[in-house]
Amino acid sequence: MQDHPTHSVLDLYRRHGPVWAKRRGKALIERVWIDRFCALLPAGSDVLDIGCGSGLPLANELVRRNFRVTGIDGAQQMIDLFQQNVPNASAFVMDMRQLSFEQRFAGQLAWDSFFHLTPEDQRGMFTLFQKHAASHGVLLFTSGPAEGSAIGVMEGEPLYHGSLSPDEYRTLLHGAGFRVMDNVIEDPTCGQRTVWLAQRVD
Repeated sequence: MQDHPTHSVLDLYRRHGPVWAKRRGKALIERVWIDRFCALLPAGSDVLDIGCGSGLPLANELVRRNFRVTGIDGAQQMIDLFQQNVPNASAFVMDMRQLSFEQRFAGQLAWDSFFHLTPEDQRGMFTLFQKHAASHGVLLFTSGPAEGSAIGVMEGEPLYHGSLSPDEYRTLLHGAGFRVMDNVIEDPTCGQRTVWLAQRVD
């Protein structure tokens, strides 16, 4: 790709985000994982949605369950949709690689977003996850199933995905002070997503 992969991803979401959001819809196929994530969080606690997109369905569901949600996304167009769809949540235009808040969050969610980073950029995120995790903070994210890169399609244009190996994810999580609670490679109940659930060890 002639541009940096993450720049290309953000450009695609800036131009095609509303169409993507409409196709994504409101169906909560992630319900089992969201249930498990929420079960580990204190009631009414703060959750950071990293790469929040339009806010549907995940941030909206978290607000419905009375969590205080802060969303970030690198595309202004997605934040505009988020603010329309989830008016009771906070939202900021922010590249996840520059994630910087003074507060710590009981939960961090990087669902269908983290895997758009290059492997090198993904490695750098674990320090940021650690920095923003409250005591016993919970982290839920999706990745690729194996080390490498894959090119999907959005509105006929190439869409970058990157992944580390499962062993490296485990090593990085451990180094950042997280214990892996569960990992399912290509979960058949969740659209073949590879899902990680981890909790800060304090």
